[in-house]
Amino acid sequence: MSETGENTGENTVAKHVKGPRPKHVANRICIACRESAGKRALIRIVRTPSGIEVDTSGKKAGRGAYLHPQGSCWHAALESRRIEQALRVRLSAPDRQMLQDFAATLPDRTPDAVPVDNGTADVSQE
Repeated sequence: MSETGENTGENTVAKHVKGPRPKHVANRICIACRESAGKRALIRIVRTPSGIEVDTSGKKAGRGAYLHPQGSCWHAALESRRIEQALRVRLSAPDRQMLQDFAATLPDRTPDAVPVDNGTADVSQE
């Protein structure tokens, strides 16, 4: 403060300028590989009164479970009955076939799951 009692800004604590808060990203766990990912990066399966449905919007009412959009997670979940455990229902033959058909349309790996070259690969040239 100056002699007149005015605040000149010297030796004052800078005020934190508040900006917009970062958007919250909801995380979910893939029931097959147990890895956490953003809700939008996973595909939701939902149990409805009419049966099992693939919920691409993630907003349908009902008990849901999440899987990565890769065939390996879907096949593992179907073979080990993890979908039935997560949805607390027995899959009917048509529901199981519908999920298997959907899984067949998915790639085995996601593009961001490409292995990283850490410099240990053999790069000899002939």
